[in-house]
Amino acid sequence: MSATGRDDLDEEAELSDAWVAAEPRPERAPAADPGAEASPRPKAGRGATTARVASADRGAGTGRGDDGGTGTSRSTDRRTGASRSTNGRTGTGPGGDAHRGTDADPAAREARPLVAASWRRSVRARVSPDGAARVELDEDELAACREDHPLSAAMPVIRELMGAYATDGEHLLAVCDAAGRMLWVEGHPGTLRKARGMNFVAGARWSEAAAGTNAPGTALAVDRPVQVVAAEHFRRPVRAWTCAAAPVHDPHNGRVIGAVDITGGERLAHPHSLGFVQAVARAAESQLALLGPAPDPERIRLSALGRDGAVLSVGGRRLRLSRRHSEILVVLAHRPEGVGGDELLTLLYEDGSVTPVTLRAELSRLRALLGPDVLRSRPYRIAAPVDADFATVDRKLASGAVATAAGEYAGPLLPASTAPGVVRLRERLADRLRAALVDRGDPGLLADWAYSAWGEDDVVVWRALCAAAPAPQLPPVRARLDSLEAELSAGATDLQRTVHHTRA
Repeated sequence: MSATGRDDLDEEAELSDAWVAAEPRPERAPAADPGAEASPRPKAGRGATTARVASADRGAGTGRGDDGGTGTSRSTDRRTGASRSTNGRTGTGPGGDAHRGTDADPAAREARPLVAASWRRSVRARVSPDGAARVELDEDELAACREDHPLSAAMPVIRELMGAYATDGEHLLAVCDAAGRMLWVEGHPGTLRKARGMNFVAGARWSEAAAGTNAPGTALAVDRPVQVVAAEHFRRPVRAWTCAAAPVHDPHNGRVIGAVDITGGERLAHPHSLGFVQAVARAAESQLALLGPAPDPERIRLSALGRDGAVLSVGGRRLRLSRRHSEILVVLAHRPEGVGGDELLTLLYEDGSVTPVTLRAELSRLRALLGPDVLRSRPYRIAAPVDADFATVDRKLASGAVATAAGEYAGPLLPASTAPGVVRLRERLADRLRAALVDRGDPGLLADWAYSAWGEDDVVVWRALCAAAPAPQLPPVRARLDSLEAELSAGATDLQRTVHHTRA
């Protein structure tokens, strides 16, 4: 035998010995198998294990393919030099890989190829089956990594989608970077305490090469969503847990930047858990896409929420606009394809007697202010894309990021404007955000709206807050709601009296 061939067999023997050491189930007497050898099974020494690992490395590739089918492969026992047959279905370990002869547990024979491949990588990385994840970041380093990591901007969305589910279900939500280092581990307090026993904590590295088969580490290794259930974990201390994770990519370049994970007990051993984390990962990517890259100083930005006069940033200048110019730019930002003169007239003026000449005069003054290359005509439009704050809030609502949308809502759109086009946009955005807050029922978000200048008389939100507020915060909420409802009742009575008097 060549030196190269002998080296390969030595490596296979070492891998097999490590694999047997990691096996979660005790050895049992071989079951009767007509196709098995009649001679006693040799001890699991370096030579005797070579045949097992040679078949294991072929594993799912024999017979039927990836599911560890019934095809037969031949392997050579290095100690005896004999060639023997191994059945690809009998003697399978995690992932359907033959390595233990006929004494493997039947449940193990049904394990998945993905897990088998991960176990092989874990063995080759020399991961100890009884080890624990290593904590690599102290508090200061962890804080710095969190601050600098792009996923910090998506954490409000991740917490919004996963936080209550993790706490109520006694699970944990976790977010790691591309190297498998846990940056955030949050959830049920009791589950957090239990997880510390295996170092499933912020600052610990859970990459597959460091911690063996686990959902976040393996999801990063294969770049797709992964669920790992109980004994599919490579390390014994982790086998009481079930986890599902999905990688998160930079939406601008497609690079993997980390993973989101849900970890807990056997209740997570369901396909819905995998679909859930995949949806959260996509939501995080959508949030990062909305935030976009660093602002381009040449890009046009329009701030019109909570202001009677909008602020426009263009060409390195910051301009405070008149109410009419603000209305024109809000309408044109909402209609990037452009608006004809007659339609723009109806969107801006309540008074039907205003002539096109008046509108052209306003547009001429606005063009002089912005520059000839910014405002175009036929149809009227803005020459470049506009980052408008009201449009950003609308997109975040559409993606389900209610908390983020509420946080960026600085108030009604041009609240003093009576332009029909602006009024419709203002009311639509406020109604959508209010409905999302009421539907979410989060007392903090509802309180932010109710105690704002624009929400202090919003009886719908005050009712929702009264239903959601914790008991200690309830008395002032109840008092305010009673006052609003009394005012509404009095107003309705006065209206009825007026109508009755008029008819009389």
